[in-house]
Amino acid sequence: MNLKDQANVLRREIWREKPYYSLDAYFKNTFGYKLYKVSLNAGFTCPNRDGTLDTRGCIFCSAGGSGDFAISMPDFATSLSEIMTPLSDYTDKSVKPDKIAYFQAFTNTYAPTDKLEVLYREALNKPEVAGIAIATRPDCLPTEVLHLLEKLHQEFFLNPKTGKKFIWLELGLQTIHEATTAYIRRGYPLSVFDEAVSRLNAIGIPVIVHVILGLPGETKADCIKTIQYLNTKNIFGIKLQLLHVLRGTDLYTDYCAGKFSVLTKEQYMDMLVDCIGHLNPDIVIHRLTGDGPKEILAAPDWSRNKRDVLNTFHHEMKIRNVYQGKFL
Repeated sequence: MNLKDQANVLRREIWREKPYYSLDAYFKNTFGYKLYKVSLNAGFTCPNRDGTLDTRGCIFCSAGGSGDFAISMPDFATSLSEIMTPLSDYTDKSVKPDKIAYFQAFTNTYAPTDKLEVLYREALNKPEVAGIAIATRPDCLPTEVLHLLEKLHQEFFLNPKTGKKFIWLELGLQTIHEATTAYIRRGYPLSVFDEAVSRLNAIGIPVIVHVILGLPGETKADCIKTIQYLNTKNIFGIKLQLLHVLRGTDLYTDYCAGKFSVLTKEQYMDMLVDCIGHLNPDIVIHRLTGDGPKEILAAPDWSRNKRDVLNTFHHEMKIRNVYQGKFL
């Protein structure tokens, strides 16, 4: 067996026999059990909505600020209590820390640091919570916010007395291509993303990057270039999101006007499989498709059946004999 084959065998063990490094495998390897996200709406806004950059938001973003399934922060404790599972045989006889408090709706570092610290600490101090994930924009990480993140990272993750509770930052990149960036009204250049990743790496905060596949005007080759670019960055994870057209967005207006077409299931599978084949095998895949709220999802209709989408994807990976990083 050559070195490449040996590496693939080892990766299959780490990946729990999947052809890619899933978040589920990472959880089981790191914690020994699965973790569950609790999506939160902590009452933030966004510079793309409050007039700082724009008032319309990104072209694809719904009124919920990408947090359509999130619960309000005041209901956080009740929601955790409803879904947590106490384990009588757990080592410290307490509840199992198997929840991630996911600050999802809008831009979750876009507030004064004293407010951010109160919210983050409220989540980190709960015994059910293993860590927090913070969705934000790369242009909303001023020095004082980075100092807060570094302080909490040292207090909760590097201090063994707190149980090594993690802090993840999720950055909405979507694409590296400037023409698409202008169309979707992202509001910042690629250099801002690069600087944010570098500064987060410097303080030890893992970075997860959001990428949308199927943006108007982008080809499979364009999407692969975004993946290849991210391979050169020190990122922990990636979320691959199928483009959803949601009613009430400006993207929906363009879709109804016939300005672009959404991907067919076959096109998405081809694009997704190839993107994963080009992805650094050490990057954890946190999402393969995403969910569009059914009541406002306009297209693509086939994406409503998520189980079918995932089953089709795994079948395509198998029959094409593709695994994460194969094409590197």
